[in-house]
Amino acid sequence: MSVYTTVSAEDLDAWLTRYAVGARVAHEPIESGIENTNYFLTTARGRYVLTLYERLPADELPFYLNLMAHLARAGAPVPAPEPDRTGAYFSILCGKPAGLIARVDGAARANPGGGECAAAGEALARMHVAAGDYRARLANRRGPAWWRQTARAVTPYLDRAQAELLASELAFQAGYDRARMPRTAIHGDYFRDNVLFTDGRVAGVIDFGFAASDFVAYDLAIAVNDWCVNDDGSLDPERLDAFVGAYQSRRPLEPVEREQWPALLRAAALRFWLSRLHDFHLPRAGELVHAHDPGVFERILASRVAATPRLPDMRAA
Repeated sequence: MSVYTTVSAEDLDAWLTRYAVGARVAHEPIESGIENTNYFLTTARGRYVLTLYERLPADELPFYLNLMAHLARAGAPVPAPEPDRTGAYFSILCGKPAGLIARVDGAARANPGGGECAAAGEALARMHVAAGDYRARLANRRGPAWWRQTARAVTPYLDRAQAELLASELAFQAGYDRARMPRTAIHGDYFRDNVLFTDGRVAGVIDFGFAASDFVAYDLAIAVNDWCVNDDGSLDPERLDAFVGAYQSRRPLEPVEREQWPALLRAAALRFWLSRLHDFHLPRAGELVHAHDPGVFERILASRVAATPRLPDMRAA
């Protein structure tokens, strides 16, 4: 669990007067998350997730929160942010930008089967289609410039083989021009723990803290590297077919996206290997901090480099 900012009952009670959600009944820290501080909040009128944004600049928050509101209005399975009495989606709590989002009744699936992968793939495609007319733009702060900067910071902690893999992949990715690929607002972190299910359907997609304007197929690659992967880093054909097949039933990939699919999978693996290396070796101070194992994405990247991944043909989900 990651709690960087402790919120007292007194501080929260005062802050909640900005909202028409009733008085606080209970709040407790959420036992997950890396980037932000999150609490479950129950009030007299509902159940919410309270998020204190630890790293995100306040001037970037409208992109994330307005995107969630946009997707919710379009019918995508995304919980809507709660506006305060002025219509704003966030304000300052304990010195940090903070906001409320409706709590989703559902649970993540640690070991999804083909049916759940299909549901998740279809939901991701719905989000991408709905985001097509979202006008706000925000550069991806975990893009190639960040890769290079973070690589310099973590390389001293790597052994020779790891350092060679990292340097080789950075050089490989630098040679790709993806300017022709479709772009829109992407989730950027569409992992199993950010998709909640109820009765086999996607009840809600959460945690938009890595959303950005980027390549749509890159978002799909990020998802596939988590949803469809085996313990050794290889891709599971059944789950891959289910996820990508259902995705393409809503949004067929363009030829240029299919052409660059293997490199996108490698880019997605590189990005998360770097972030986990950074969190593991250079953690932030926090009351309760949990860092994911970077070895998972080291294995995924090595697998993508060793074997060119196939992209399933378009089919009905």
